[in-house]
Amino acid sequence: MTVVLAHLAPDGVLVSPSWDEARVAAHGAGTPLGSETVALHQAHRRTLACDVRAATDLPPFLSSAMDGWAVCGSGPWVLVGSVLAGFAHGARLCDGDAVGIATGAAVPDGATAVVRREDGVVVDGLLRAEAVAGRHLRPAGEEAAEGSLLIAAGSVLGPAHLGLAAAAGADTVDVVRRPTARVLVLGDELLDSGTPGDGRVRDALGPQVPAWLERLGVDCVGVTRVQDTLDAHLVALDSADDVDLVVTTGGTAAGPADHVHRAIAARSGSLIVDSVAVRPGHPMLLATLPGRRWIVGLPGNPQAAVAALLTLGGPLVAALLGRPLPVLGAAISPVDVSAPPHATRLVLAALGPDGVEPTTHHGSGMLRGLAVADGYLVVPPGGSTAGQVLRWLPLPP
Repeated sequence: MTVVLAHLAPDGVLVSPSWDEARVAAHGAGTPLGSETVALHQAHRRTLACDVRAATDLPPFLSSAMDGWAVCGSGPWVLVGSVLAGFAHGARLCDGDAVGIATGAAVPDGATAVVRREDGVVVDGLLRAEAVAGRHLRPAGEEAAEGSLLIAAGSVLGPAHLGLAAAAGADTVDVVRRPTARVLVLGDELLDSGTPGDGRVRDALGPQVPAWLERLGVDCVGVTRVQDTLDAHLVALDSADDVDLVVTTGGTAAGPADHVHRAIAARSGSLIVDSVAVRPGHPMLLATLPGRRWIVGLPGNPQAAVAALLTLGGPLVAALLGRPLPVLGAAISPVDVSAPPHATRLVLAALGPDGVEPTTHHGSGMLRGLAVADGYLVVPPGGSTAGQVLRWLPLPP
């Protein structure tokens, strides 16, 4: 596990770790959780813990690739019956025999080819057509032999994976356990309901952070409001001993009501990342707590909090799920974008027919830009110019 904390530069200036260093450190801080066995219909988007191998040949028997007739030898052929998918003909075909057959049905013993329905004509019980030996037959094991590796451990299961596992005989799969989380919403100024005013604002993070966590692959088991006192912080941390991940909102800076650092220290926690050279989201943190728990501290400003969650929470959760560090995409910036000389800037942008376009209303305390965005342009320290290829951090789908 790599710890990246602020350090003094040669000129004596305190420098926070870079955005890239923070992502790598967050991913390195996590280790895969245990596995569990789930039914296929419960496995969508789960991470496979063990390889899936074919329990039988796929397909398991010689089958027809077309609707038509299974024939033996050369024609014309006498129709001696039919076979549908899910049923067997039973009798072996002799030279000159034919049976009607459906796509996917087991080909009777003795058949040498399948004639497509559109290629044959039946008159007075005789099938006339040209047949090519072996045509339109699906051999047993054509796709996979019994025991073949079908889906490797570590794969994130999509719909096609589930279908493949079922086709090969699996009823269940072993998947990595999803992390559990509690969200601690800090701040006496926050309202749970009603219209903000008189120095108080609505809590915009309690409703959305659990949803972002769910998209990352985390089961959020609860949201707790916490008063701005150290004692309340300690009680909240102690009550969250039943989850893998504690996510806090607010209180990560050094103001008079910011107690997260002291609470972590009081509970023998260890800081891994403490502030990041990025805007928005600079005062974020990642720490471990006794009992194999992690804490991700988000800034209180809503958009900054989401940027911080994707910076530290996304890579950490990927590691807990046994997945690699999320790979960034690429996008061409349509405009010049400024950035501080020593900090990465994350700029909300939307995908359109002509590429990406930065959104408006994307200040650290704003949410309108986030609500219409698809991801962040990752602008390097010092800024970028129009037409420059930048890295792209997508919002989790």
